[in-house]
Parts: sequence; structure tokens; C-alpha cells
Amino acid sequence: MEPITHFLTGACIGRAGLNRKTACATIVATLAAEAADLDIVWGFRGPVANLQHHRGITHTFIGAPVVAAVVVGVIGGFHLWRQRRKSLASPASSANSASPALHWGWLYLTGLIASLSHILLDWTNNYGVRPFFPFNPRWYAGSFVFIAEPVWWALLLLALIMPALFGLADREIGARRTQFRGRGWAIFALLGMTIYGCWRWAEHARALSLLQNTSVASAPVSRVAAEPFPVNPWRWHAILETPAFYQTAEINTRTGAVDSDPQSDILYKPADTPALEAAKQTYLGRVYLDWSTWPVVRDLGQEPVPGAAPPSLPPGRPWTTIEFTDLRFAYAFRGEQNARPPSGLSGWVYILDNHEDGGQFIGGREQK
Repeated sequence: MEPITHFLTGACIGRAGLNRKTACATIVATLAAEAADLDIVWGFRGPVANLQHHRGITHTFIGAPVVAAVVVGVIGGFHLWRQRRKSLASPASSANSASPALHWGWLYLTGLIASLSHILLDWTNNYGVRPFFPFNPRWYAGSFVFIAEPVWWALLLLALIMPALFGLADREIGARRTQFRGRGWAIFALLGMTIYGCWRWAEHARALSLLQNTSVASAPVSRVAAEPFPVNPWRWHAILETPAFYQTAEINTRTGAVDSDPQSDILYKPADTPALEAAKQTYLGRVYLDWSTWPVVRDLGQEPVPGAAPPSLPPGRPWTTIEFTDLRFAYAFRGEQNARPPSGLSGWVYILDNHEDGGQFIGGREQK
């Protein structure tokens, strides 16, 4: 998921009752819920390194406890330092504080729950996670919730905003201030997310069932997938693989319709070429094919990489562009006619003389 969902989920986890057990629960849960994505620092080593390590060790069951411990250590240590300074400056006010004391056990449990929530939420979409890495390198993807789900945003924002609005109303009428406001709203939001996710999971299973029981392709189908759209749990983008081609379809689980146009929704598998095989052996090729579950690798000929200059070679020396895309993301989820994945999820390699690596690119950035 994108950072908004993780931050908001963490805030609701902290306010669902854990903030009554220990100081700093909400801030720790908020930060621990997103901290796994600090693996974006790999982007400084290049776009291919970023693809290789994103959703890596920080998104695993052995990494989550470490992520939680780091967040708890930083926030807990900072809190104790501030408390010490306040007690030295004003001993009386510190002694009369009504806030809960910092309890390291409860604080670590809060951080661990939030850190594990990151793995769970990332599993629900079609990018996937490797929670058992490094013992098991397999990617797991639920593929039933879109990577940015406005329904979840609405639930989480409602849970965080409504208590503040009720607090303003209470102050207007002079009501007694509630110390831990918002517990019920936070639980409501987390339960709502769970119910909505289960609903989408059931619709995803129905979409796959419809696809497997409908004659869409004109050849034997070896595997299928159904990719989610935001907001609408009944609409799914389907992918089918046959020995010779891929075919896409649109599924409506509410009506039971499966629509596909054999004239426009078929992509024939590209023929292997020496340049294409050479590209698969590059750093980008190995990383991309390890991550992608529906890869399409195509020889584009002498077509420059988007945002990059073509190779500067003597006249007559051959070069070609090899494109790596993933069919999981090649659909118009924004209502546009985007036939390819976003550039950040596509890769290109310049191959010189049918065997030499002439440059690797993802999202307009070159891997140095």
C-alpha cells in the first residue's frame, strides 16, 4: 500500500486502546506502521537496486520485530529524555501529570503489531511481499485490494477526525474533557477495513471462478489472474495465459459478465532473440524476472528508452532496446487508456551487438 494507508492504520492501532497502556503508543504505532518502507534508501544506489530491495528484509517476519524495536527505541528514548528535562525544570508539574507512564513491554507490542500490519496490508495488493525471506524467496500477493484504496482512507480518516470534532463540541458546552477519546472510532475503522477486505477477497475468488468457468480464450489456458480496481469491489481486470499468447478480460462479479475482445485484448508472446536473451542475463533482467509474476519481455528494435538518449555508436554498429513489463499493472485503473504499466514498473535495457549491455533503465533513471 501507499504511505497514507500505513500511517493512518498505525494511528488507529495506537488509538484502539494501546494508548491507555503506555505513553507514546499512538506515535510509535503510526511510525512503525510505515517504517518498513525506509528501504527506499536503496534508491540512492539506482532504480534496479531499489526494485531488488524494496519490500525486502524490512517486510519480513524476521525484519518486522527489528523495525519495531528501532522505532520503539528512538521514540521511547526521546520521550524519557523529554520527561527528564521537564522534571528538572518543573518537578511539581511532572509529578502531577495524568498521562500514562511509558511501559516498554506495551510499547514494543504496539510497535510490533503496527509493523506486522504493514506486511499484511502490502500482501493484500498485487505488488506482493516476501514475508518468509531469506528462507523462502517466493512472492505472495493477495491481489484483492488496489494499492491505493479510497474506501480505506475514508474509514481511517473518519476514525481520526470525528473524535476531534466531538472534542470541539464538548469544549463549546463546557463538558468534561475525555483523556483517551477515539477508541471506539479507531476500532470501528479497523473492523471496517477487515470487513471490506474480506468482501473484496470473496469477490476476487468469485472473479477467478467466473474466469475459469467461461470460455474466453481460443486455446488451452495455463493460468489466470484477476487484478483489482479501486473503490469498486465488483470490477476486476483478468489476465489469461495460453501457450502462444496472453489475453485480458474485464469481469463484473455483480452481473457475472466476462468481456474480452479477441481483436484487441490479445498479446502474442514475443519470439526469443539473442538480444532478448542477453537482456534477461543483465542485472535488471535478473531482478525484474525474480519480482514479476506476469512478465513480458519484448525486443523493441531501435526505439529509444523513454527519457534517455539512444546509445552513441559508430555507424553500422547494431543496438536494440529490450523492454520488461508486467501485465499485472497494464490496465486502465485510472480510467485512462494506459496499455502499459506505469514507467516506474517497467524496465529497459540497451543491448549492443546482440550481446553487450549498453545501459539499464527504470522509470527514466539509469542504473549506474
